[in-house]
Amino acid sequence: MIVEALDLPRERVADLLARLRGRGETLATAESLTAGLVAAALTDVAGSSAVVRGGLVVYATDLKAELAGVDPELLAERGAVDPEVAAALAAGARTRCGADWGVGLTGVAGPEPQDGVEPGVVHVGVAGPEARSVRSVRLDGDRHRVRAAAVRVALEHVAELVR
Repeated sequence: MIVEALDLPRERVADLLARLRGRGETLATAESLTAGLVAAALTDVAGSSAVVRGGLVVYATDLKAELAGVDPELLAERGAVDPEVAAALAAGARTRCGADWGVGLTGVAGPEPQDGVEPGVVHVGVAGPEARSVRSVRLDGDRHRVRAAAVRVALEHVAELVR
């Protein structure tokens, strides 16, 4: 249901979960602009409980620090929508949820800019046992399309690192 609403190929999500399960690894999320949609998409697939540890919805900037452990100085210096914040969210998801992999998302869905950042700017961080990476993209469309595309970017980014 969630997977289809986000226009995600269910088999890709299932394949990612199967690869993680086969490796005996788990995953957690810390999501800002997607507000839990990545975790919802993952858990929309049967058997996800063997892989998904949990997720943090850190929509408010202060919760990025309080719940996900993002350095408050980084947030004050860079703002909430920044590649380093995405990396810190991923690391925080991994640590706080006790997972092998963490995914962190921050960005602006719109319709208005946030702290001088235009709608459509999205940063996805991934932290794993041996891989740390951030992907920054500019996505087009309305609020729904930006958020749905951000979920797709996040899952594709994780899948590229989980080989």
